[in-house]
Amino acid sequence: MTDDPVIIALDVESAAEAQDLVRQLGPDVSFYKVGLELFTAAGPDIVRELVGGGKRVFLDLKFHDIGETVRRATAQAARLGASFLTVHGQPQVMQAALEGRAEHDLRIFAVTVLTSLNDRDLERAGYDCSVRELLNRVVDNALECRVDGVVASALDAAAVRRHIRSSEAAKPGHELLLITPGVRSRGAARGDQKRVATPCEALRDGADYLVIGRQVTRAADPHAALIQIRDEIAAGVLHAG
Repeated sequence: MTDDPVIIALDVESAAEAQDLVRQLGPDVSFYKVGLELFTAAGPDIVRELVGGGKRVFLDLKFHDIGETVRRATAQAARLGASFLTVHGQPQVMQAALEGRAEHDLRIFAVTVLTSLNDRDLERAGYDCSVRELLNRVVDNALECRVDGVVASALDAAAVRRHIRSSEAAKPGHELLLITPGVRSRGAARGDQKRVATPCEALRDGADYLVIGRQVTRAADPHAALIQIRDEIAAGVLHAG
């Protein structure tokens, strides 16, 4: 686990809403996710603003295009000062992103299987494998390409860690970081996500970073909701020790 594994997802409709949340959470959050909704609404300026304010940015745009487009778009993301960027876990996409970041300190993460999908969804989409099988294939691709990490459901964290240790694609000295969305405190609403786990379960199972959104950002008191989650994590670490 990192010193601070919490990434707050700014899945809101406008820069003004994002700015208000950042003000409410103050210095207790250092890392924010900017996804498709906010990036489409506010553009790259919101990333520059967060970085300029001393925050780290996880740019969750899930690039998936021809290699040249991914390479050039990744170069732009790197120039914005983002810390993390997501791309789809196809080899040519991951390789292009690695080329695009060049000398910049931008970490590339491969998306495995979206938390809104289950085996039946994959079957309907034409895949001939289960969620677990597809997840393992993408992890192998990520290891082969030597990207920095993968994004996988919190419920899949333990399986991902096991597969990384046993994969023939693993290379000495290369460790994959694991970002887990689908994190909810026990009893919190799941929303449209089907494979979820609690913060403590995700960290216990090998997650390095937890993406937490609606439980905090749509709470009546976002700061209080954040502190509750941090208390859960602290209690879990203490209990584990």
